[in-house]
Amino acid sequence: MELLNYEVLKKPGYEGYILESAPEKVMQFGEGNFLRAFVDYWFDMANEKAGWNGKCVLVQPIPQGLTDMINAQEGLYTLYLRGRENGEKVDRKRVISSVSRCVNPYEKEGFDAMMELAVSDDLEYIVSNTTEAGIVYDPECRMEDQPCSSFPGKLTQVLYARYKAEKSGLVILSCELIDNNGKELLKCVEQYISQWGLEEGFRKYVSEDCTFCSTLVDRIVPGRIKDAEEAEKLEKENGYRDQLLDVGEVFGVWNIEGPQWLEEKLPFKKAGVNCIVVPDVTPYKKRKVRILNGAHTGFVLGAYLGGFDIVRDCMADDTVRGFMNHMLYEEIIPTLPLDRKDLMEFAGAVQDRFNNPFVDHELMSISLNSTSKWRARNLPSLLDYIDLEGKIPTCLAMSFAAYIAFYTNDIQELNDKGLVCRRAKGNTYVCSDDRWVLEFYWDHRNDSAEDLVHAVMTDEQMWGQDLTQIVGFEKLTADNLKLIREKGALAAFASCL
Repeated sequence: MELLNYEVLKKPGYEGYILESAPEKVMQFGEGNFLRAFVDYWFDMANEKAGWNGKCVLVQPIPQGLTDMINAQEGLYTLYLRGRENGEKVDRKRVISSVSRCVNPYEKEGFDAMMELAVSDDLEYIVSNTTEAGIVYDPECRMEDQPCSSFPGKLTQVLYARYKAEKSGLVILSCELIDNNGKELLKCVEQYISQWGLEEGFRKYVSEDCTFCSTLVDRIVPGRIKDAEEAEKLEKENGYRDQLLDVGEVFGVWNIEGPQWLEEKLPFKKAGVNCIVVPDVTPYKKRKVRILNGAHTGFVLGAYLGGFDIVRDCMADDTVRGFMNHMLYEEIIPTLPLDRKDLMEFAGAVQDRFNNPFVDHELMSISLNSTSKWRARNLPSLLDYIDLEGKIPTCLAMSFAAYIAFYTNDIQELNDKGLVCRRAKGNTYVCSDDRWVLEFYWDHRNDSAEDLVHAVMTDEQMWGQDLTQIVGFEKLTADNLKLIREKGALAAFASCL
């Protein structure tokens, strides 16, 4: 079977949208599954729905990557968006044609191509997702490197070439999963300007002519078809071989922090896709962390003790789903500073996302590092609810007891892999967390419920504060923990409804 390219795509009579040629308006650092299922999808939709007429040039951010495979397919690849929307199963296929080529700057030809694109009159945007470790200042980088090893170093080289060529400033859209990603990237660039002794005119160009945007991205991207038989079946149906086939969930949202004029400049509003420009992404990050991530951490530990193994099965259970929804709609949403309709819609999409028939999201994978997760995702909601309502939220409090129960359920041993516990089903499981957390629970394995809860709640290294100072929370947690141990986690969840 032939490899996907424009000529091969015509043979099976593909009837979807395709744009074969257009100006190269985007330089994208990163060519992996996420960016291709997210950013390049948005630009592909902008081409079809808004007549944007642009292409993305992908830049391989590290020495090993997908350049050869992408160029062999002329930038084309098949994207499947799968999941649920408004309760209905969705499985959409789209051949993405917004990518023109990929360059490897670690080869001379690729570095020259990157720098040539840097001074192009067509270039408008730089997009990046170089992982959380990508936005890092490395003082070993030098201006004359071809290329700099760090992404901020490469970006500084690109922007300086553009400045010297007297070309207009660019919009930089950072998608790395760190707080204030755009601001942190700008800081790194400014450090290179100082280190390399570049002129003040360039510093002004970077800060005034260019627009560094912090963004918040949200789409789960499994990235591939795991089932070999299904992959072979899809290949036969498509009539071509695709070594870059990508899979993402149907839900997706891109919040971009930037000036008001940027919303009109970007093609996304006109294309009608779920991407908005806001003055501050912080409330949207809070929405994601507290609703999506907070829901996960809030119910998965108790659900696992109750016998469930994957998220989707939890959504089919009235008790677990009811517990999660009560926590979201009655306890978390009232504490958030966004439009209630927006929050309700986002929370409604969460249930669809958790009920994705194409993704087996294991509860144990979500359980990793639950101590820091509960502190970051759930504790702020609990504290805000108490401030707002003057009482302790029932489900969030139960989720805290379930967290303690998960780390102490019939403890077997502490080994190199983690803290080994056993659940009612009879199988053992391994709690994975910071070593000091695991040693804490091992040391307290023989405590009574009351003593254990007191030790946990007064450990300020865990929570940044003494939780026993919250009136009534210590006794409630001890009672909840005993209920989980005596009646089971599902009965404890049911008692909250």
